[in-house]
Amino acid sequence: MSYSDELFHVMQQGLERTIRDRQCPNEFQGTLAHIMLDGKEVINFSSNDYLGLSHHPLLKEAATAAIAKYGIGGGASRLMAGGTSLHQQLETEIAGIKQTEASLLLNSGYTANTSIIPALARKGDLILSDELNHASIVDGCRLSRAHTVIYRHRDVDHLERLLTEESGNRKIVVTDTVFSMDGDIAPLPDIVAICRRQNALLYIDDAHGTGVLGQGMGAMHHFSIKPEPWVVQMGTFSKALGSFGAYIAASNEITRWLINSVRGFIFSTALPAPVVAASLAALKLVVSDRNLNNTLWTNRKILVDGLQSLGFDVAPSETPIIPVQIGTIDETICASQFLFTEGIYAPAIRPPTVATPRLRITVSAAHNRQDIEQLCDAFAKLKK
Repeated sequence: MSYSDELFHVMQQGLERTIRDRQCPNEFQGTLAHIMLDGKEVINFSSNDYLGLSHHPLLKEAATAAIAKYGIGGGASRLMAGGTSLHQQLETEIAGIKQTEASLLLNSGYTANTSIIPALARKGDLILSDELNHASIVDGCRLSRAHTVIYRHRDVDHLERLLTEESGNRKIVVTDTVFSMDGDIAPLPDIVAICRRQNALLYIDDAHGTGVLGQGMGAMHHFSIKPEPWVVQMGTFSKALGSFGAYIAASNEITRWLINSVRGFIFSTALPAPVVAASLAALKLVVSDRNLNNTLWTNRKILVDGLQSLGFDVAPSETPIIPVQIGTIDETICASQFLFTEGIYAPAIRPPTVATPRLRITVSAAHNRQDIEQLCDAFAKLKK
C-alpha cells in the first residue's frame, strides 16, 4: 500500500514535517540558547528549556552520580522493582511543592495524558475540554470513551453552562494551564470555582506552567489556589526543569487508583535513575534559586517590548511562549527561513498543529540581552 498520494498532498499544502537534529560542538554545550543546525550556529528561540537547566552542571553531576550507583536503565516497570529510592524521593518532593498528599512519576507528558484521563473517566462519564488543549489531552479524552464536550477557549460561562446542561456519572473538566501554541493562561480561579459548584473533578496539565508560573511552583501557586482532593495536577520535567518525564500530583485515593489503573504506568519500564536524579536536582534549583525564574520573566518583557515596538502583535501571550503571526503558510515558512539566514532558529508552526500559522517564539533564562536584540533586529529586517 502506497502513501505517495497522501504525502504529495501534504507537500502541496506546505505542511510536510522534516527532522532537523542539532549538532553539538564543544563550544555550544553550555546551553540550548545557541545550537548548531545544518552546520550553522543559530540562536535557538524554539526550545521549551525555559530556565536553561538542560545543561546545568548540577543536573549533569546528579545524573552522573546516579549512573555510577544505579546504572542506566530501570530494567522493569515500577511495579516490578524497576524504580529506585530516587523515584520515591522525587515523588515526595513533587507532592510537597504541589501541596498534595501524593505524587506519581510517568514517562512523558503524552503518556500521562493518554493514560491518566482514561483511568479517571470512562463510558458514561462527562469530560469538558478546552478547545485549544494539547493533542495528548485530545487523545486521552478519545481513549477514555467518555462523552467529551468541547468548551470555547477560556470561556468559563460556556463551561459552566455545558456542565449544567450535559449529564454524566462523573464530570471532569480538563485544561492546560499554559496553552503551548498561544502562551496564554487558563482562568484557573474561575474554573476551580465552577468545579466546586458543579461537583466536578478538575484535571490540569501544567507542563508549560511548572518552573515558569508561580516562581516556578506552577499554575496553582501562581493563582494562590489551595489544591483540593478533587484537583489532579499533571506536569513534566522535560521543559522548564530541563530533564525528562512527567508527574501526577493528587490525593492519596486518586494516586492509589492510578497506580492500579494507568496502563502507561503499569506497562512501561520505569524512568532511568539518572533522569530522575537530574529532575531532583532541577527541582531543588527552582526552589532555591529564584533568580532563574526572575531572569526568564525579565527576558520575556524585553523581547515582548521589542517586538511590539516593531509593530508585531504578540497577543494573546502571557508567558515566555510568544506567537507571531506573519500571514499565510508560505509566508510563515519564508519568514522562518529568512530568520535562519540571520542566525535565528524560529520554526514555522502550521496546521494541523494550529489553525493559524505562526512563528512560535520561546525565550528562556539562558538568553542574554544580545541574543534578544539580534532576534529583534532580524524581525526589523523581516518587516522591511
